[in-house]
Amino acid sequence: MTDFLRVACAQIDLVVGDLEGNSVRIAHAMAWAEDCQADLLLFPELAITGYPPEDLVLRDGFVTANIAALRTVAEKAGQTTSVIGFVDRAGGSNRDDAGHRRVHNAAALVHDGKVRGIYHKCLLPNYGVFDEDRYFASGLRPGALWEINGAVVGVSVCEDIWVADGPPASQAASGADILVNINGSPYHRGKGAERERMISERARAYGVPVVYLNAIGGQDELVFDGQSVVFAAGGDLLYRAPQFDEDLFWVDVPLPDTGRADVDSLLVSAGDLLEGDPEPPPVSHVPLEDEAEVYRALVVGLRGYVRKNGFESVVIALSGGIDSSLTATIAADALGPESVWGVTMPSRYSSEGSVTDSRALAENLGIRFDEISIEPPFEGFLEALGGVLADTEPDVTEENLQARIRGAILMALSNKFGGMVVATGNKSEMSVGYSTLYGDMVGGFAVLKDVYKTLVYRLAEWRNREGKVIPRAILEKPPSAELRPGQLDTDSLPPYELLDPILMRYIEGDASADEIAAAGFDRAIVDRVTRLVDRNEYKRRQAAPGVKITTKALGRDRRLPITNKYS
Repeated sequence: MTDFLRVACAQIDLVVGDLEGNSVRIAHAMAWAEDCQADLLLFPELAITGYPPEDLVLRDGFVTANIAALRTVAEKAGQTTSVIGFVDRAGGSNRDDAGHRRVHNAAALVHDGKVRGIYHKCLLPNYGVFDEDRYFASGLRPGALWEINGAVVGVSVCEDIWVADGPPASQAASGADILVNINGSPYHRGKGAERERMISERARAYGVPVVYLNAIGGQDELVFDGQSVVFAAGGDLLYRAPQFDEDLFWVDVPLPDTGRADVDSLLVSAGDLLEGDPEPPPVSHVPLEDEAEVYRALVVGLRGYVRKNGFESVVIALSGGIDSSLTATIAADALGPESVWGVTMPSRYSSEGSVTDSRALAENLGIRFDEISIEPPFEGFLEALGGVLADTEPDVTEENLQARIRGAILMALSNKFGGMVVATGNKSEMSVGYSTLYGDMVGGFAVLKDVYKTLVYRLAEWRNREGKVIPRAILEKPPSAELRPGQLDTDSLPPYELLDPILMRYIEGDASADEIAAAGFDRAIVDRVTRLVDRNEYKRRQAAPGVKITTKALGRDRRLPITNKYS
């Protein structure tokens, strides 16, 4: 047995469905690993297809094309063995209840121009954003091992290692010298630290080193944060890759003396690629602080959604408030200021600051800025509706008209000039329905959809410490929709410092009103907030997707019936 294995990792951003583009990126990384004299190279989970491919795997043609792409990539393999995620067909006449041929979430081991081995993911997550039981069949050989350049390697995929007695435990017990795990592990706040604790514990418990490779990039609501790690057999960190950035790296991983194992498949090579002593690991990247981590997730999520869907620019309504200001700042950081168009649309109820503060923000960011008054169309609507609205008092009807006029203007600019509209609502507002369908909710993406209002302020303050762009007046003014004279958010909602903790318990914690009240919150306020959340499910179902940063995002994670009498 060799004393160490040079393991290379490709922490890269791949695109769902882009089989050709993903294959090109994989081939480039394979050539790099050969130059590095790596024994082993890891790619993310389902690297060929991009992750998660969802119902694409129900299309037989897609599965066929992804297998063909894998074979083409395998032809480029040299002496480095690469572990590449792909979709494999299940054997025989294995079909699901709908008649689709079953498939596996698989990892191929390619070497010297051929596919030399295949591992099928055994543990299929079916919670939160995961729905793998819908698509995949479980693998049947959790203890499979391969010999690579004198070392016995256990290969597994994502969820397999999250369970203490999962396939890596079987592989270690069977004599693996090293365990490698490829992932598409989505981000939420604090997950990186959670992963590291788990991987360290696995390495310590199994007595062998563990290499954990994760993807990065935005895919619809999900963001993959990278932060791949390599742990030594005793549970000590050897290397941590950066968060939210691509990274090609290699580590000479010291191997313990575990004794020989009966390997499942021998990958024949010309012998050890390396001579001499192992190189020290590269310097690990320091984890980001909470606000920086969340902010980077929002930037990567927005950039991925805009660019991967073919847009060159975005359009954002600037109200002079904190939400639109933070949204525009994230967009400028994600796409470049030249790709962001800020539009302020004042009405008779808008304060002077709504325009001047928006203009100051745009100047600080270096983005395009235009002012379009909604007074003429608003007057036109009031005149057109005058007959049927006669003898009624102004109410939410007139307020929503203003929001919908703004939405129509934004969509007109999008249609004419091609930029995607980014909605600016936050999770606090979306939770209780403090938003207007077809008004301020319009847009292709809602970057703050999973960000509570209190966190919006924290992120804005953090971003200003990195370079002051959001005017102080915006940070200090009371939140207001400015749809009627003197309007404040607190006219309709509890203060956000009170509202957000209730929402967190009700949404993320699935706590009942009784349990929330027992934690010290006023029962009348709790009942009011939970009723608002429940009765506005229909609005959220029609909202744009947004970046997931919590353990339970609205929509993809939290799926409740619209028609629902339980409270």
